[in-house]
Amino acid sequence: MKKNVFGPILNSKVIFTLAFAFHFSVSHSQSIAKNTSNDFWKQLQYGGGFGLNFGTGYTEITLAPSAIYPLNNYMSVGAGLVGSFTNSKQFYTTGVVGVSVISLFNPINNIQLSAEIEQLRVNTELKMIPNPVINNYWNTGLYVGAGYRKGNVTLGARYNLLFDKDKSMYSDALMPFVRLYF
Repeated sequence: MKKNVFGPILNSKVIFTLAFAFHFSVSHSQSIAKNTSNDFWKQLQYGGGFGLNFGTGYTEITLAPSAIYPLNNYMSVGAGLVGSFTNSKQFYTTGVVGVSVISLFNPINNIQLSAEIEQLRVNTELKMIPNPVINNYWNTGLYVGAGYRKGNVTLGARYNLLFDKDKSMYSDALMPFVRLYF
């Protein structure tokens, strides 16, 4: 039987190579993770929408902050919150809270396409005398949209594919929008 004289040398070279490769990959992956983490927060864009509407006996306040992250020059993904309060003193009160997830696609410079899902909790009280009507329900919207984009601002319209005129909190499936991200 022939004895392998290179065994100890081969084993030490293999061990050294594996140790070096492991050390390099760990330190390299840590630097990538560190850079990726910093890049993520630097590239995150904040924006959203707000609305105020006041009239005689009528108040509406809406706040909808959101954030998007650009995956590349064409695609961005993001999430947002929605909060709204409406009060018509003699007729009704409505409170809305919810979340949304959005995907944006910019096929060419000034065109933006979007897909968005929105889940809202709607609490409404109709002030009918003598018995008020309270209606609390979930409202889901699945929107596709298109808009004209210039810099950080996009003007367009979105369409709710799940719109049901009897169950939706909105009066129409087609809604204009203004998006602003910094």
